[in-house]
This record gives sequence, structure tokens and C-alpha cells, in this order.
Amino acid sequence: MNTRADSRESLARDDLPGLLVSVLLVNAVGAAPALLGGPGSDWFRALEKPWFYPPGAAFGVVWTVLFTLLGIALYLVWRTGTDDPAVRVALGLFALQFAFNVVWTPAFFLLQNLGLALGVIVVLFALAAATARAFSRVDRRAGALFVPYLAWVAFAAALNYAILALNA
Repeated sequence: MNTRADSRESLARDDLPGLLVSVLLVNAVGAAPALLGGPGSDWFRALEKPWFYPPGAAFGVVWTVLFTLLGIALYLVWRTGTDDPAVRVALGLFALQFAFNVVWTPAFFLLQNLGLALGVIVVLFALAAATARAFSRVDRRAGALFVPYLAWVAFAAALNYAILALNA
């Protein structure tokens, strides 16, 4: 493992297997809840959507890009070495925020509980922001890779709220 000072170095060819595993793992875990349910259900199609609801195809593309960025960020932090307490905190926060990310889909689509889903996504945003800060303390690039994710989670929270308000 590298030291924190080394973590700012460019990725090398020998980083590729670990980076690939990290990206694939984050994408697989992140996409798994979609198998339980999604926007194709009759329930969701019947809901009134806000004017700023994006085309359905955008979600798969955006989440794949975001999960790929998170996988890269995760690898950048992990590669500095888990002996560092800052790394352990950052990885713990990552796992916690990602658990909330995974829980949102069943809360929204499977339980069809828009209020619960909104609560989950608000906590997700707070945890993701804390994770971004913790990642930045280990490797600034990893923290920066969280910015698009934070923006999308904020947008998703606004969508969740708007759908709740329109269908209450």
C-alpha cells in the first residue's frame, strides 16, 4: 500500500486490476436494487411527475457514470492503506452512504413510500457530503470525484420531494 503522500501520484499500470474491481463492484452493488423494481411499474407510471423530470433513459447512463466515478474514488482512498485511521473513517463512511443509496430504490419503488424514500435520500446526501470530505482528507482527487454524485443526489432528492408533493 502507498502512504498518504503517495496517494496523489498518478495511477500506474499495476493499479488497473484493483481499479477495475473497485469500479465493477460499485456498479454491480449500485445497480442491484433496480432488479427489485423501478420506473417501469404501473404504480410509478401512474404518478404525476414534475416538469423537470428527465427522460427515463438518462437515469441508467447517469448512474453508471456516477458509480464509475465513485469506484475510482474508492480505489484512490483504499490504495493509500487501511492502516491510516483517516482511510478507515473514509471507507466506513463510504460503506454507510452507499448502504443508504442501495436502500433508496426499494423504499421508493418496492415499498412505494415516497416519504420514507425522501428521508433516506436526505440522510444519503448528508452522508455522501461527509464521505466526500473524508475522501478529500486522504486524496483530493477522490473528494472531487464525489462532486457530481452529490449534485445528482441533491437533484434526486428534489425529484423525490416534488413527486411526493404532487401525489400527496
